[in-house]
Order: sequence, then C-alpha cells, then structure tokens
Amino acid sequence: TRRRKRIETSAIQAGLFWAGECILAFAIGCVLVFYFMSRLTCVGQAMEPSINSGNSVLVNRFSYAMTTPKRGDVIVFKPNGNKNAHYYMRRVIGVPGDKIQVKDGFVYVNGDLYETGIGNEQMDYAGLAEEELKVGSDEYFVLGDNRNNSSDSREPSVGNIHRDQIIGKAWVRIWPFHKFGVLKHQ
Repeated sequence: TRRRKRIETSAIQAGLFWAGECILAFAIGCVLVFYFMSRLTCVGQAMEPSINSGNSVLVNRFSYAMTTPKRGDVIVFKPNGNKNAHYYMRRVIGVPGDKIQVKDGFVYVNGDLYETGIGNEQMDYAGLAEEELKVGSDEYFVLGDNRNNSSDSREPSVGNIHRDQIIGKAWVRIWPFHKFGVLKHQ
C-alpha cells in the first residue's frame, strides 16, 4: 500500500503541476496581449485587397516604443487625435522629411514614383497632395491600399498623422482563419 500511495501522490502532483503551468501560460499570454497587443476589426474597404472589411487584426502597440514607423508599414491611429473616432488602418507612404505629391493619379515620394505592388495604384483624387507637400518632423503621410475608396492623408479631415496619434502596427491577421498570418509590410 505504501508503494501505491506514493504512485498516486506523484501522479496527483504531476497533474497539479501541469495545471499550474497551463494557468501560468494563460495568465502570461493575457498580460502580453492586454498590455502589448490589441485586437481590431477592419471597418470599410480602404485597405483592400490587403485587409478586407471584417478581418480581425492584432495590433502591436509596443513596436513603435523603440523604433519609428517605416515606409510601407500598416499603422493604426485615430485621426487628429479624436478619441471618439474609430480606429483607422492605413499604409505609411511618407516619413518625416519626405516630399509627397500625387501627379496624374500616381504617388511620387521625393520625386520618384512610389509603387506598393498592391491593388490599384492610380487615384482619382489627389486632395492635399495635388501640390507637393513636405511631411513635417514627427508626422507621417498615409494612404489606404484601395486608393479610390479611402479616407487618408489626402483629406483635410485626416491630414498627416502625428506620431502621438499612432496606436501601433497592424501585425497579424487572426480572422478569417483561412487567411491567418503576418501582414505584409513593404
């Protein structure tokens, strides 16, 4: 009976240890997601074909604590710092110091044609970028991938995005599950 008790006790201890590890892993995961990630559902067609309306994306809120957004990153922000607005997801086209202009429906960055290779590059509306504009320090010029169906830096209601308006970097698509994966950034 001593041997049997010893075996039962070690099996119970192993089960409790395993359950404790699972709870600890779950708690660590929750803390990481809560403090460093956000789940966001894309609303609208501005980022098609990269991110469709209704897709859920994890946003890395920590990524820009040590670095700055780069051209091609998909960022999440609230336009003009409006706390009541919904989150926007747009692609960074111009970084501080860049000169941006939309000529004949195409984007030029520092005088060179900018192509992302995503969707339709030609635009019907140049907006604020009809005349060459310089992106200020601590500002970013953003466009949606669906250029003709996007509210972005070309519009006065959005304009250039200030660094402090940026929530984070769109990182991983988690829904729909068949499109699960890391988002492409140029």
